[in-house]
Amino acid sequence: MKKKSKRYREILKKKIKDKKIKINEAIDLIKKNSLTKFDESIDVSLKINLKQSKGGDFNLRTIVNLPNGSGKKHKVAVLCEADKSDEAKKAGADIVGSDDLIEKIAAGKFDFTKLVCTPAMMSKIGKHGKVLGPKGLMPNPKLGTVASDLSKAIKDIKTGLVEIRNDKDGNLASTIGRKSFSSEKLIENFNYFIESVKKEKPDTIKGELIKSIFLTSTMGVSYKVGAK
Repeated sequence: MKKKSKRYREILKKKIKDKKIKINEAIDLIKKNSLTKFDESIDVSLKINLKQSKGGDFNLRTIVNLPNGSGKKHKVAVLCEADKSDEAKKAGADIVGSDDLIEKIAAGKFDFTKLVCTPAMMSKIGKHGKVLGPKGLMPNPKLGTVASDLSKAIKDIKTGLVEIRNDKDGNLASTIGRKSFSSEKLIENFNYFIESVKKEKPDTIKGELIKSIFLTSTMGVSYKVGAK
């Protein structure tokens, strides 16, 4: 069994067990205990209710555009027609291509973290879905990665857009910022994120959609928090 570091053991002593605390308290504790030299991610983890009154289990997959950004840096590749290349480059795309980019993807060269595609190019990229899908890179209109307005799509990804989806057990996790963000910005992002998830609740689910909420940092311990 791997031995826990002295830093982590000290933080663990400050963990609050089996008690919900307010979001501002959780943020203050996480920031205070975040003693690493790098800018740790502040992450929220939810347990959601998947049981519908009829039909199969509910699955949530959507995007949330955080008001203060996520602090996460993405390397964006854009697959588009030749006459849209300049638009993509001016918007901040890191990689822009057409058939040449498809050839790189076919060869397994994925030197990007997000792939944006124009609707006209979807027929060409479709056959590579089995490779792109498991890596979370397959363009999807619902996730803002299939778009005619490339400038908006790239800007959204580069700023505050985060993709969320639950696993089979109803767990859902996402970042809401970095420890360098002010507490006010983190709280605003948190509240916006929670409200966005609540809006996805279908009528076929009885009771609350969100069962529990935990907040943590990359190298810290988690705290159970209330919805507000």
